[in-house]
This record gives sequence, structure tokens and C-alpha cells, in this order.
Amino acid sequence: MNEKCIELLESHGIKPTANRILVLGAMLQANHSLSLSDLETSLETVDKSSIFRTLNLFRQQQLVHSFEDGSGSEKYEIIGLGDEADMHTHFYCEVCHETYCLKMINVPSVDLPDGFEVRSVNYTIKGICDRCSGKKDSGSI
Repeated sequence: MNEKCIELLESHGIKPTANRILVLGAMLQANHSLSLSDLETSLETVDKSSIFRTLNLFRQQQLVHSFEDGSGSEKYEIIGLGDEADMHTHFYCEVCHETYCLKMINVPSVDLPDGFEVRSVNYTIKGICDRCSGKKDSGSI
């Protein structure tokens, strides 16, 4: 796992320090979006300000993107390897408060006026997930 973290960090121009490897490792292991609080809970040996600075660096170097999912906390997730923009739909369940990445659902395209340039898109759908609605389909998410 550490080798993969070091490789990812270096490929994004980030010096691999112990804390950066820990934060990235936790994000890779989780395999879903995490809040600062989630990371703080799972990384007891790393203080909150170090995690916050690390996440900001990861965002600046386009290793992660952040989004507001309706829970009141910003979530962070690793930008998909091979997906240049990695703009995808998120679904926030208002019952269990989980956020799901729905990579199979395209983010709607918006025609912007001349001179405007898209850097990122936050597209979050809010509702009730299949588990909470009791309608879990074996082919879903």
C-alpha cells in the first residue's frame, strides 16, 4: 500500500511524507468519499490541522477533489485514475447520510457564456438510497 501511495504522490508532484502517505492510504482503503472528521477519526496519530493541510495540498495538485454533499461537511475523494476531469454524480442519502459516487451517471453539460471555463462541477442528488428504501437491486451501485 505504501508503494502505491508514494507512486501516486510523486506522480502528482507531492513529496511523500509520513502524514501524506497515511492520509492517502486511508482514502484508498476507504474507497469512498471521506470528510475531514472521518479522516481524523481513522488517523488518530495525525492531528486535524495536518490532515486539513494535506487535503488542501492534494486538492491543489489535483490528486483529490472536494464537494459538498448536503451533510454539512465537505467530502474529499481521490480523482479517478485515468479519468481526466472525473466529473461524476454523487447521491446523498438523507436517511443513512452516506454519499455514493454514481460514476455511471453523467453530469449534465451546461453551455457557459464565452470566456467562462469549467474547472470543476459539483452535482449531488439527494434522496433515499436503495438500502434505506428497502429496494436494493443486486445490480445497483
